[in-house]
Amino acid sequence: MRVVLDTNVMLSALLFRGVTSQLVPFWQRGSITFLLSKDILQEYLRVLAYPKFQLTKPEIKGLIEGEVLPFAEVVHPTAALRLVKNDPSDDKFLECAVSGKAQVLLSGDKDLLGLRRLSRVEILTPSQFLRRFPQIK
Repeated sequence: MRVVLDTNVMLSALLFRGVTSQLVPFWQRGSITFLLSKDILQEYLRVLAYPKFQLTKPEIKGLIEGEVLPFAEVVHPTAALRLVKNDPSDDKFLECAVSGKAQVLLSGDKDLLGLRRLSRVEILTPSQFLRRFPQIK
């Protein structure tokens, strides 16, 4: 299954314990194909550097190079979408999902979740995803 993770989902998976952290072994074992674009990676890096996370540059680099990049498939979006009116910067997740032929976009963002579906891409919370696809382990 091909999946895009928005920034909050990725950060929760990597930095905190809980439902979302259950996703990490899925992409590390290849149970899901984790899709990523250059713009999404740049946002991950920018947000990981927020002072509230208290991560050093080497820690950020280690997270990205050890937990994300080896398991991600890089997508080069071909379509420019303008669907998230309240936060157009979220369109990059939809662009990656559509161009990468994802089945699911995981998000906690109300605007993205409000779309519910875009073409063949379902937009779900991590909890919804885990309940809906219990066979992915």
